Amino acid sequence: MAPSVPRTRAAAALRMKQIALDNQGRTIRRLRAQLATERRGLATMKKELEDTQVALEASHKVIAGLTEIGLSMSKKI
Repeated sequence: MAPSVPRTRAAAALRMKQIALDNQGRTIRRLRAQLATERRGLATMKKELEDTQVALEASHKVIAGLTEIGLSMSKKI
């Protein structure tokens, strides 16, 4: 076997490792981008939920106030 064969094999092994690392790097970047997208979506959902909660509490206060008015008017009748 010629002396260049082990070096060629070693170079091929290094190239394969570099390809694997490049693929892992791309996968990590893609997963980080997906995670950022999911986080933005969750932040939007959280804001919508908080807004809905505020509106619901306001509706409850209005209903309670109207009920109180109705009760006080029925006592006067």
